[in-house]
Amino acid sequence: MSLTTVNREWGSSNDEGHELKETVTAPHPSGKTPLREEDCYEKLGFSYPTKRKWLILTCVFMVQTSMNFNASVYGNAVKPLSEHFNISDAKVRRGQMVFLLAYAFGCELWAPWSEELGRWGVLQWSLGLVNLWQIPCALAKNFDTILAGRFLGGLSSAGGSVTLGMVADMWDLDEQQYAVAFVVLSSVGGSVVGPVVGGFIEQYFDWRWNFWIQLIFGLAVQGLHAFVVPETRSTVLTDREAKRRREDGEGDVYGPNELRTFRERFKMKEIVKIWVRPFVMFVREPIVLWLSLLSGFSDALIFTFLESYGYVFEQWNFSTVQLGLAFLPLLVGYFIAYFSFMPVFHKHRSIMRNRGTNALAPEARLWWLLFTAPLLSIGLFGFAWSSLGPPTPWIVPLVFSGLVGIANYAIYMATIDYMVASYGPYAASATGGNGFARDFLAGISSLYAGPLYKSLGIKNQLAHGSTLLACLAVVATVPIYIFYYYGPKIRARSKFALSLEKEREVKANGMGDRVEENASWAGITCSGAH
Repeated sequence: MSLTTVNREWGSSNDEGHELKETVTAPHPSGKTPLREEDCYEKLGFSYPTKRKWLILTCVFMVQTSMNFNASVYGNAVKPLSEHFNISDAKVRRGQMVFLLAYAFGCELWAPWSEELGRWGVLQWSLGLVNLWQIPCALAKNFDTILAGRFLGGLSSAGGSVTLGMVADMWDLDEQQYAVAFVVLSSVGGSVVGPVVGGFIEQYFDWRWNFWIQLIFGLAVQGLHAFVVPETRSTVLTDREAKRRREDGEGDVYGPNELRTFRERFKMKEIVKIWVRPFVMFVREPIVLWLSLLSGFSDALIFTFLESYGYVFEQWNFSTVQLGLAFLPLLVGYFIAYFSFMPVFHKHRSIMRNRGTNALAPEARLWWLLFTAPLLSIGLFGFAWSSLGPPTPWIVPLVFSGLVGIANYAIYMATIDYMVASYGPYAASATGGNGFARDFLAGISSLYAGPLYKSLGIKNQLAHGSTLLACLAVVATVPIYIFYYYGPKIRARSKFALSLEKEREVKANGMGDRVEENASWAGITCSGAH
């Protein structure tokens, strides 16, 4: 979908932080005077006070956490559901698989509507539907009902396609890294909060409470979002300001969406094009493909851990609650990784403010990952061979799991950051492939995680399962170094990237339109269940 708005470009810093360069918008064919974003900039999310931005972002943090919580806490219902319905654990795990696979597609389906209709309403609809589908799951009299509810719940989850889009609505390019890092923390952190809380639910409550707790959490964050978070989408806010000015007699101006008919705004051809583009880039772009697979593999490890922890820590006689608490070192690793990026962001911001956003080479965003990515393999190897039970202290494998957490967060954050810098106006599609890979690979991990550890037979094979993952991690992280040193050459040979650049130039020269997928994080897909 193309939007009748102006191009905005951020130049050198001034006393206020940025200098806005305005481009001239050609007269609209209807003869109506368009209201540009520059003409009502003080009404947009970019102008919100810093405290208000972070209050909004904190609410978004809770929303994103709840979505990922829904995916991971289900793991603690596997055994109770298996016993209640007298079915195998493998069949019960399909509920986790269908949720994640549906989530992968659902986020892509929601994204275009949030761009056109606004973030607030779309996210409220998404949260409402997710909460609605918890009810039949909690009241289910057969497992098929739960399976259907999980599928619809995943499909209804908007995830990062909306929450990270809100970051682009409020922060400029040289400031977005801080905000995105915070939202990414909620994404990966929610996956760990699930089993921690789930351990208490499994030990002290009936399996139905697994879904009631999801519903209670969902209703709480939906209410928080409804009353605290305003609309942030720039085009919607510009429409509102134009309407207010007309009503108050301050000018006969019209917002970008008011200048187009419903059919012009929702051309099915354009919508399908936006929906399909992330998958096309995933297949045809080596940068998107390899970094998305790495990110997805890293995320799938967390859900594989959900399976391995039970076998590993039962050797130390961990209770169900203690087993859930064993995931906390992963959360500690996420926080360590989050704060470790702050000096890197500060350096990047300084470069972009002083020399412009294009002064920072995309490959610079992979620099810190060169040092943190190896922790994935190190953590997995260490976890594997310290998971053989006593006399090894139980804290040793937990320390190594913390290293896995550091690497998992760093991989997710850095790969998205690099894709945004590499693909500019089509960053949303590039990162969409990343998010799809994370959800999809996490979903199918439920198929192999159990057999990987359960059917290996002898004690040392517990270590062999994680060792296999560690070896795969070594292979998966190699492309990081290739892209860091040879990224410019690879991007220069990308026919798809060149065609996208030509399309952007054509649209930039026409009637002030711009491609909706700007150089932002607006289309980062879900990353939902991580």
